[in-house]
Amino acid sequence: MRRSSGQGWRSLVLPAIFIGPLILFVLSFLILPALQLLLSAFSDETGHFTLSYLEGLADSGAAFENSILLSGASALLGTIVGGITAYLVCSGENSARSFVRAFSAVAANFAGVPLAFAFVATLGSLGMITLWFKQAGLDIYRLGFSLYGLPGLILVYAYFQIPLMLIVITPAIEGLRKEWREAAEGLGATPLQYWRMVGLPILMPSLASAFVLLFGNAFSAYATPYALTSGALSLVPIEISNVLSGNVMLAPQTGAALAIGMIVVMGLVMLFHLLASRRLKRWTGR
Repeated sequence: MRRSSGQGWRSLVLPAIFIGPLILFVLSFLILPALQLLLSAFSDETGHFTLSYLEGLADSGAAFENSILLSGASALLGTIVGGITAYLVCSGENSARSFVRAFSAVAANFAGVPLAFAFVATLGSLGMITLWFKQAGLDIYRLGFSLYGLPGLILVYAYFQIPLMLIVITPAIEGLRKEWREAAEGLGATPLQYWRMVGLPILMPSLASAFVLLFGNAFSAYATPYALTSGALSLVPIEISNVLSGNVMLAPQTGAALAIGMIVVMGLVMLFHLLASRRLKRWTGR
């Protein structure tokens, strides 16, 4: 009995030693801040309950619309281009694969002010590539392109979204067995039929999860759009910065309400992903 009780004690203590710091980290930097946001969003300056700050989210509808559109478009672009690039890299030589992975690890973390400056120097109104196009007789800004609007931001976001997608989806693509493709070809399937009926259904849960990750990565980005547009484009992270720093007005409760709105949007995206994944598993029989 003593021996079994000692083993039971160790079976409880050892997991607690390793899982405890993670639980403490999540509690300190995720759950408690979220609860504090809830209290701030539903409290006025005197601490009394109010819904005025949440009702005021209607005034920030354009910011949410721009953020969702920017995040969705850049995540979709990153998912498609990054997924295709990851497949081509996995099909290539080991030396090229190592180089692309190393570059992707660097590019996925290259954001903020340095990235904004790099794009201004290349595709700004007086950027290097813009001037090259002008010398060739093509003025891209007269044709409607602008680095400082939504199309330009989508292009900038793609710089770190595509490498991030490549890093995330590569293990799933490497999990595709050659035997599956050989079996499909042996049964007379074309490459298009293989991907439509075998490859994509297997990869779809991973692709959907990667899309949600890219969406959240773009939805919360602040430094890059602020440095590129100087706050001229209305986005939710920039709106939160404005009300917390006092650039427009000092209103921490409004910032908390905006943050709650972001949490709700991400929660809806994750809920949609969960429901779609369950339906996909039923469809594929997995």
